[in-house]
Amino acid sequence: MELSKVTLEIFTKLEQKWLSHCETTKKIRILCIDGGGTTGIVSGAALIHLEEQIRLKTGDPHAQIADFFDMIAGTGVGAVLAAMLSADDGTGHPLFTAREAVKCVTQNNSELFKVNKLAGVLHRQKRFSGKSMDKALKEMFKREDGTVLTLKDTCKPLLIPCFDLKSSAPFVFSRADASESPSFNFELWKVCRATSATPRLFKPFALTSIDGKTSCSAVDGGLVMNNPTAAAVTHVLHNKRDFPSVNSVEDLLVLSLGNGPSCGRSKVRDNGECSTSSVVDIVLDGVSETVDQMLGNAFCWNRTDYVRIQANGLGRERMVAPRMEEVLKEKGVESLPFGGKRLLTETNGQRIESFVQRLVASGKSSLPPSPCKESAVSPLANGR
Repeated sequence: MELSKVTLEIFTKLEQKWLSHCETTKKIRILCIDGGGTTGIVSGAALIHLEEQIRLKTGDPHAQIADFFDMIAGTGVGAVLAAMLSADDGTGHPLFTAREAVKCVTQNNSELFKVNKLAGVLHRQKRFSGKSMDKALKEMFKREDGTVLTLKDTCKPLLIPCFDLKSSAPFVFSRADASESPSFNFELWKVCRATSATPRLFKPFALTSIDGKTSCSAVDGGLVMNNPTAAAVTHVLHNKRDFPSVNSVEDLLVLSLGNGPSCGRSKVRDNGECSTSSVVDIVLDGVSETVDQMLGNAFCWNRTDYVRIQANGLGRERMVAPRMEEVLKEKGVESLPFGGKRLLTETNGQRIESFVQRLVASGKSSLPPSPCKESAVSPLANGR
């Protein structure tokens, strides 16, 4: 009888210790931002609201998005925003707040996407100036002391995709690889330039690593990963150096921000034919929606751990800065586990607020702000 009491007491204490551990264990928080468009109005509205809610719920007027996320990923204009939110100003803090980043992209939009009139005449179609974008991005990703930032110079792990014409395969830039070898470390402005090189609008962008050993002829990452969420989740699941406690999606908390549906479907002619630009728009939408569907399936047993914010019916031509709030007022849409979507009762703004409630409940990110220069851990298997 005494033995039974002792056994019961032991197991009770072990159970309490286990439950206590479960309650304090933090989920890894991932933020992903889609490509698409030139201004990022949808994701911009969501990011500003996200950071405002973090500050409101923490009572800290200086809190920033990077404080509460363990990893940030982005494609195209989403990559530019992701890099701005995670670029280290030299003190361990991001160079830009969410509002500053969105404002900077908006104000520099005419330089980032400046029409090259001569190229337009020669090619009989609109083309943007690569030199103008280069100059704008260089200024964005440079510290006050003139230091040009690289992938290693970020507050949190960063993931940005492009498509490499030399290898005919996707190429994913990551801080994890950059911290392992200078052969995978690139200047941050060049990484953003690479993922934004949309075919027919920009020429392919050639870039090399810091040590000159790795080169890439890049075009728009949106062609293969317009929605980078699946790549980000896979990266975290397999990156045991930065995320040793992650074993499955149950250990993750994911916020995915869309950039509005493309308007390609409206360009389908009465006879059913599509222009080339319409096909590209449909492909970009299809890639993003497919990834959303896949993630919906992966998180079907814990849907509150995966939140997708996307504009619902706003045409891109209507998305102008004074109406950014419309994105937050729209009712959210959620992918169903086995196909289709459903309209939610909550607005996009309310869904972000609910997500932030969970985000701040577990406190700030516990990941180190920058990669260790010397690590006893072996390099990541298969690189990226």
